[in-house]
This record gives sequence, structure tokens and C-alpha cells, in this order.
Amino acid sequence: MKKQELKDAVRKYIVAEVFNGSAPAEFTDDMLMISTRIMDSIITLNMINYFEELLGIELQAHEVNIDNLDSVNLASNFLAAKAGLTD
Repeated sequence: MKKQELKDAVRKYIVAEVFNGSAPAEFTDDMLMISTRIMDSIITLNMINYFEELLGIELQAHEVNIDNLDSVNLASNFLAAKAGLTD
């Protein structure tokens, strides 16, 4: 998997789980999701589990925070780095 494919997967996951498959017009890859409470802790943990399995990685508890996961861009960059993905 390449970084762009991962970013697309993160975006698709959030659209499906947060917006029930239909993203609002204002949804962007930089939209803050956790700090604005659009994405709750259950959805965040489910997303982490999904991407840990998909990428074959394990995140540490201290890594699961808004600094790493608050937007599509932050989450995809963080997950790509953990998985060692390149362009």
C-alpha cells in the first residue's frame, strides 16, 4: 500500500463511520474530527483497530491522541510513518 492509498482509506473509513457514507460539503482532509467532537472515542478506537489489522502494525496507547489522529491528513501521515509506507 502506498501513502495516497492509505489516505484514501482513512478518508473512506471516516466518511462511512462518522458521516454514514455521505460526507458533508465542508469535509476536508484537514477538518479536525476529534478535537471538535465530530469523531468520538469509540469511532476513534474502532478506526485504530481497523488500521492496525490492515497495516499489520501496533500502536502504543500514548500514540493514540489528537496530535496524531485529529484529521485525515494527520491520521494518514501518522499511520503511514508507523507502517513504513512510501509514496
